[in-house]
Amino acid sequence: MPTGARLTAALCLALLAFLLSGEIMPLMPEGTNFGYFTPLNMCLGLLVGWFVMGKRAGRGFVPALNNGISGVAVLLFWGLFIQGAYEMFRLAMRNRYGGPFEALSAIFTIGLDYAIVIFVPEVIVTVLIGAIVSGLATENASRRWR
Repeated sequence: MPTGARLTAALCLALLAFLLSGEIMPLMPEGTNFGYFTPLNMCLGLLVGWFVMGKRAGRGFVPALNNGISGVAVLLFWGLFIQGAYEMFRLAMRNRYGGPFEALSAIFTIGLDYAIVIFVPEVIVTVLIGAIVSGLATENASRRWR
């Protein structure tokens, strides 16, 4: 059921995904074609905010912080997984893998490589501040629009 908390969480995580995408792009190798990188991450933010954070709103201040942190963690997990899967499919079309299991395990390897690349102080600070603000904004929306 649509609620103000779900909408607020979705918009907060979409905005955070937009900001993080802008911070991550310069960290990638020169000449990387990003294509739908930012819109895809924003759609992930909308979905995670709506389904993960929005339904857990309205439980208090400390759970709101936990909700924000776990919501952003889910966003990062799915973002790394989907970007890793995309890169795996791109490489699989060039016959870079010996079999299907090697290709499937490459999704996680590529995702971990991306996680190492984005593990810099600027991104970490943005993630933490975004998680706190998203959690508190979602909680405020839950209390205001019941």
